[in-house]
Amino acid sequence: MSSTGSFLVASDLDRTLIYSNRALALDVPDRLAPRLLSVEVHDGKALSFMTERAAAMLVELACEALLVPVTTRTKTQYERVNLPGPTPVWIPAYAICSNGGRLLVDGVPDEDWQAEVAGRLAAASAPLAEVVEHLALCADPEWTHKRRVADDLFAYLVVERAELPAGWLEELTGWCAERGWRVSLQGRKVYAVPTPLSKSAALAEVERRIGGATVLAAGDSLLDADLLLAADAGWRPGHGELADSGWTAPGVTALDQVGVAAGEEIVRQFLARVRGAVDVADAVAAG
Repeated sequence: MSSTGSFLVASDLDRTLIYSNRALALDVPDRLAPRLLSVEVHDGKALSFMTERAAAMLVELACEALLVPVTTRTKTQYERVNLPGPTPVWIPAYAICSNGGRLLVDGVPDEDWQAEVAGRLAAASAPLAEVVEHLALCADPEWTHKRRVADDLFAYLVVERAELPAGWLEELTGWCAERGWRVSLQGRKVYAVPTPLSKSAALAEVERRIGGATVLAAGDSLLDADLLLAADAGWRPGHGELADSGWTAPGVTALDQVGVAAGEEIVRQFLARVRGAVDVADAVAAG
């Protein structure tokens, strides 16, 4: 019995499923390190990885459930990622980019969803330009490497994290909250995102289109919290904003593993949950 259509697996990408060199956290002797598969190349350089075992399990998972990548990356950044799938040219049927601002259907942006998002943002958040201007004024060039706007939806900074002034992040968080925005620090990036722009909202749209499913989710950052809360079961790795803050919620499992080992464990947990449900259903049918 296949569970395709009955399980929807929605997973964050960076530092959840896939890992940069900086985020691998390989704390074993080199000779014992797991074999890695490159899943992202940019300008001819391998940028992100999974363990080969995680990659193999992900292929099996994509054959048995609806796998939906969910990321704060823009569409262009997301398209650099080549996740292992059932075929060499596999493209997920649905993918959520720009923290929920873009819904890709068979790799193509859905215009109806973009229009829906634009309306929600106009109604509930301060304009992007106001936030961009504030970031330009409050982010010191001494510790700010880049300022970027993503898909005309949200903004982020690339910073020298160790040099952020004490209290700066909290002050920015408060300023943004008063204007219907939220702040997330992920690695060296400080994101400012409109509150209505959420991964869970886009996930709900996917659920509506497929007619409902049991939802499994994983993520590591504060921008993933709503995704985990919207799922029937969720997992977070032992690293990241959620782990650092001690965030927990009913139905969300906090894993001990960190780095790329956590990514492998997350895929293992997804697959076990999907197959466990199938085994139970088969037993009931046989009985």
